[in-house]
Amino acid sequence: MVVEMSTGMIRGLGTVVVFVAFVGLTLWVFNAKRSAQFAEARLLPFADEPQAQPPEESATRSTRP
Repeated sequence: MVVEMSTGMIRGLGTVVVFVAFVGLTLWVFNAKRSAQFAEARLLPFADEPQAQPPEESATRSTRP
């Protein structure tokens, strides 16, 4: 028995594959076990920034506008 693959069947299978991947990714992201890992990863863009230093007040600096 030979099954002929039509364009519609190929598109349908592609849709099913993408849908299964979407559901799997959604379950992985919203899994409670990974919340600590994601909390740490949320701060990664700020990891290489230096700590903010308050500006030093100069004794010779005028306070007039």
